[in-house]
Amino acid sequence: MFRLILSCLALIGAILPGAAQADRVRDLGVFQGVRANQLTGYGVVVGLAGSGDDDLQYLAQAMRGVSGRMGINLPAGVSPSLKNAAAVIITADLPAFAKPGQAIDITVSTLGKAKSLRGGTLIMTPLYGADGQIYAMAQGNLAVGGLGITAKDGSQLTVNIPTVGRIADGATVERAVATGFDTSPVLRYNLHEADFLTAGRVRDAVNRQYPGIASVEDGVTIALHLPPGADARATMLASIEMIDVAPGETAARIIVNSRTGTVVINSAVRLSPAAISHGKLTVRIEEKARVSQPNGFSNGKTVVTSDSKITADEEPAHVALMRGGASLARIVDALNLLGVTPSDLVAILEGLKQAGALRAEMVVI
Repeated sequence: MFRLILSCLALIGAILPGAAQADRVRDLGVFQGVRANQLTGYGVVVGLAGSGDDDLQYLAQAMRGVSGRMGINLPAGVSPSLKNAAAVIITADLPAFAKPGQAIDITVSTLGKAKSLRGGTLIMTPLYGADGQIYAMAQGNLAVGGLGITAKDGSQLTVNIPTVGRIADGATVERAVATGFDTSPVLRYNLHEADFLTAGRVRDAVNRQYPGIASVEDGVTIALHLPPGADARATMLASIEMIDVAPGETAARIIVNSRTGTVVINSAVRLSPAAISHGKLTVRIEEKARVSQPNGFSNGKTVVTSDSKITADEEPAHVALMRGGASLARIVDALNLLGVTPSDLVAILEGLKQAGALRAEMVVI
């Protein structure tokens, strides 16, 4: 009897539709202004073992500026040989709410002919934001995961990328970015993907917990009317971020990568009744050379002729019937039955689209 009950429960679970997937609000979008900001800078790495830029003009100019700050003035017209130095670009992300004195990670990449940054040290470099202001200062010893070796005969061996390195906590924040988090009368929440159904569900879920504070502005943005003060807002947002919301089903979409032949079909794709026939035609051409040798004392000439043979083999075509409303599983099973390749799959999907049987958007990247 117990086994019978378990079997019935399993059967009911297989028949009933599954529950909608619920995601946290924090996973569906971000709060406007609460984001990282990109920083960049131009600097010089020194201490390299002969793998630097050598005689690049802009590196010599940068070294003149560095030495000038230290009270050393290079004579005019003298171009220093800098095999142990390299011009680099520094990039970093300034996290939201980062305050002066905090440390952030940086990435250092060569700009010129330097072959490796292994063992190098970055000289103090300012990092600029998009507004041209200095937000951090970078300096430190590089950690490089790559390795490059060159022999006397010119042979080379490269492991990973030796021209890019990182410095953990290599920059110190000097300026904070104003976000308006505690003063703005309205804080906006933006979904990662535009969807009116999802936006409405987020609004309703927030209003159930904090009545009347959320309203939909468009398919991406939900406006939150919060009380002033950083402490009160932080408490409310921490609670709002953990609310579970069932997002709307994504639009039916097929992604085709024309370079790699990859085809991705999401679960929302459906088919109208259609029949698919697929077959392959293989043509083979064989060329053989035949030599005609004349008999002795016949004054004839040796002649080379070609013997061509052309054959065509056509595999029997299979027909797969797709009933109306076929799901992703049915589509995959039918295409596997036909034994299609990625290029054939794209042709079949385009044919279904033109026939009006494919209810999906095709995106070719």
